Amino acid sequence: MDDDVVVRLDEVFVQDPHSLYRELREAAPVRRVVLPGGLRGWLVTRYADVRAALADPTLSKDFAGVGELVERHAEEGAANAFAAELAAHMLNTDPPDHTRLRKLVNRAFTVRGVEGLRPRILEITRELLDAMESGPDEVDLLSAFAFPLPMTVICEVLGVPDDDRDDFRRWSSVLLSAAGPEEMGAAAQAMLQYLLNLIATKRANPGEDLLTALCHATEDNDRLSEPELVSMAFLLLVAGHETTVNLIGNGTLGLLRHPSELAALQADPALLPGAIEEFLRYDGPVNIATLRYTTTPLTLDEVTIPEGEFVFLSLSAANRDPARFPDAETLSVRRAPSAHLAFGHGIHYCVGAPLARMEGEVALGELLRRFPNLTLAADPGDLRYRTSPILRGLEELPVRLR
Repeated sequence: MDDDVVVRLDEVFVQDPHSLYRELREAAPVRRVVLPGGLRGWLVTRYADVRAALADPTLSKDFAGVGELVERHAEEGAANAFAAELAAHMLNTDPPDHTRLRKLVNRAFTVRGVEGLRPRILEITRELLDAMESGPDEVDLLSAFAFPLPMTVICEVLGVPDDDRDDFRRWSSVLLSAAGPEEMGAAAQAMLQYLLNLIATKRANPGEDLLTALCHATEDNDRLSEPELVSMAFLLLVAGHETTVNLIGNGTLGLLRHPSELAALQADPALLPGAIEEFLRYDGPVNIATLRYTTTPLTLDEVTIPEGEFVFLSLSAANRDPARFPDAETLSVRRAPSAHLAFGHGIHYCVGAPLARMEGEVALGELLRRFPNLTLAADPGDLRYRTSPILRGLEELPVRLR
């Protein structure tokens, strides 16, 4: 591979990133690339480098510094159209702001707090499966099950009305895609206005939900400002469903493409918690971690990335690094617990990881119990993945239930 050629992560890459990742881990583990959508930066693919970089304080996530870098590193027509009002959340901040913001939401997503949601998650899951059972034999599992489950859960947690969820799904899909500036800008503005109205409603009519709590949350006599509250609501709503949709979809596909692993899990349901970790490792919901940029030159694998450059940390590539995971390209529901990076590492480790894990466990366990003869209703080669610089998720997953 020519070191001077910038690798374009095009549609071929989106549909099969692992072929390129195998090549890059071996020959060029730190490499100049252009993301879908036109943003230039450096792609990191080895586990040790990705893990170290995720916790490196010299790699900034401060949104205040992103605008000028986007102008410098984006190709023509790829200007950042994202509303700044949606980006002032904890995932786009560095300490001490990050520390302060995270404290205000941590208590809602503890393992103990999330466990209290299990009965309701199980109830929603069974209602969705009931609807599937009474309908046609062939369904798109994403639309019928993998999307509505986590969307219903996070909207109930935050207090989002039922009637608004389809709009939210549409805006979210655009904002996490490689859409053009005009379409992305329109979705961002619609989302922003919706959240401003929702927060005003919560203040006027408080409820027993997380968004109402965040409106009034305090930590050391501190509370969220209006822009922080809007962007925090956006982050929790998007991250609270998108990752779990893809965990359920990718995990189900993995099992259907590996019948021996599906049979092993059906024969021994006690394997399910470990299987969820394996689905996260093997084909996790996030391909490339959210934006980071260098504040000082950074050397990885003898490659020095200059100051002021975007660094794209591939969680998917790291999680299949054979230097860290034996037989890394193989899905195994019996794999021993492993320190995969599907939820990140360091101070930005996903606050919603306990919720995603539990939703995935309930969803897949109930799905396989209800439909033990579930099969894929399409040629695997015909399945398409969403064109996104961040997510690893299918557009549809056609299955036969019986």
